[in-house]
Amino acid sequence: MAELSTPKSRFPIQKLDKVWIAIALILAAVAVLDWPQFPSTVNFAVRAFFNTLPFILFAVLAIAYLKATGAENLLAKAFQGQETRMIAMAALLGGLSPFCSCEVIPFIAALLAVGAPLSAVMAFWLASPLMDPAMFAITSGALGYEFAIAKAVAAVGLGMFGGYGVKLFATSAVFANPLREKPQVGGCCGVKTPFSAKPVWAFWKDPERVDMFKSTALTNFAFLAKWLALAYVIEALMIEYLPANLIANVLGGSGPGPIVLGALVGMPAYLNGYAAVELISGLLDQGMAPGAAMSFVIAGGVSCIPAAMAVWPLVKPRVFAAYLGIALSGAIIAGFVWGLVASIIVF
Repeated sequence: MAELSTPKSRFPIQKLDKVWIAIALILAAVAVLDWPQFPSTVNFAVRAFFNTLPFILFAVLAIAYLKATGAENLLAKAFQGQETRMIAMAALLGGLSPFCSCEVIPFIAALLAVGAPLSAVMAFWLASPLMDPAMFAITSGALGYEFAIAKAVAAVGLGMFGGYGVKLFATSAVFANPLREKPQVGGCCGVKTPFSAKPVWAFWKDPERVDMFKSTALTNFAFLAKWLALAYVIEALMIEYLPANLIANVLGGSGPGPIVLGALVGMPAYLNGYAAVELISGLLDQGMAPGAAMSFVIAGGVSCIPAAMAVWPLVKPRVFAAYLGIALSGAIIAGFVWGLVASIIVF
């Protein structure tokens, strides 16, 4: 589950936001400072965007269908029953569900309020920002199905790693009494507390759900388009101005160094999952090690602002620190595993 947004109105594209302004400013700077590079930068970004367009459309329609049917209500079932099974189900649904990070806040608040164990909640929290149908489609188009599948497996694995770890140390001082006294319930998406209705798969029979489908598709297309456009522009400039030997020396090669550094750099530098895909594609072309690429996207995805803000309002700082620590260690493990797989298998 990554950073896709939930529609606030039927007409989501009302004004330019900061991402489009940033794109315009970057292109303006290129035009002023290095005019010969300007046409090739624009051409690269446009061609890359249209090459990715089929994946974007598939992702947008898939998300719109799931939102219109109300499939998010199925998530509640993952937090019922035995704790061990609950952790596994929470990690699986967190790694595959198509809902944005801000929706997690009221959802998790409701679960914690009714007594869901922190271990299952942690599994969902860790897995949810890393993968969803849209992210899988975009990652497959830019980095290949092998990397996308590996990242999905890593997302679920990280969720289980964190969930079972919390269960093991549930009685420790870190996880004792984990919630804030007055958790901040609410979200940037204006979503309501879940568990209120069953999914309606034939959504086209309900005019309100049809409207939800349309507005969700428009909102998420605008969301993906702006971030991917920014990523392609930055990628074009990175390929032109960033020396390949620098990337190869710092993040290339074998051994633990590039993987650990990829995770450490990814945590503060990660802006958006969809933009990161294209940036990683460019860095891999410049010589970045596969394991470093995986550790970067895993650590950065969990620590990015939307994901972190889904955790911070509800738990005490020590639990939040544990969340980040689990993410960092899990990202490094994922990087080592993927680096080993990539080195012995020729795709």
